[in-house]
Amino acid sequence: MKNLLYFLLFSLFFSCSKEQKETKDTQTSKPLLSVVKEHFSVQKVNSTYIKDIEDWKELIAVVNFMARFKKASPNEVLSNALELKGLVKSLKDSVKPKLFSIQSFNARVNILYNETLRLADMTFIPSIEAKKINEQTDKVLEAFSAINSKVNSLLSKKRFEEAIDVDVSFIGLDSTKIDTVSKQSIKKEFLDQKLKKKRKCIILKRKNRSR
Repeated sequence: MKNLLYFLLFSLFFSCSKEQKETKDTQTSKPLLSVVKEHFSVQKVNSTYIKDIEDWKELIAVVNFMARFKKASPNEVLSNALELKGLVKSLKDSVKPKLFSIQSFNARVNILYNETLRLADMTFIPSIEAKKINEQTDKVLEAFSAINSKVNSLLSKKRFEEAIDVDVSFIGLDSTKIDTVSKQSIKKEFLDQKLKKKRKCIILKRKNRSR
């Protein structure tokens, strides 16, 4: 009987200590969830390319909405997580312009979607730590930055090819790393080559006629 009494007292003490610890941990984590954190700056779509994507509503919606996550508290992040997941899902399922309908771009969109799914799942965890939310927010922003970087790269290549009227993939050039002076030089070189070929054709035609 005495042993049973000791056991009950110990159980009661242990239960109270556990409840006090959980209450203390909850009280500590709540203020941290309200602390605003400024996350790293993501790469933006170049302002000169905005017109090229302005009709792609799903991408523009994600670009505009992501601004909420750059400087926000974990609570604010979680309050927007589910809507972000929906917007990225719409982007993932959208009819993409031909230029962006490639595996490398789709892969980046899938990575962003997976990261937003993980962030959205955190909204259902009662005792989630502010640190984990901030870390996952960084991953989302990093994935979003990678998409913007790819948009810039593809549009830069498109503009360059239009400027020199040739597909640079045929000559093994990375158009995103070529400056304006180089572009002008390459364009001039191609024009010269075309002129030389044209002259050769004319000479050959004249020779054939004289025979």
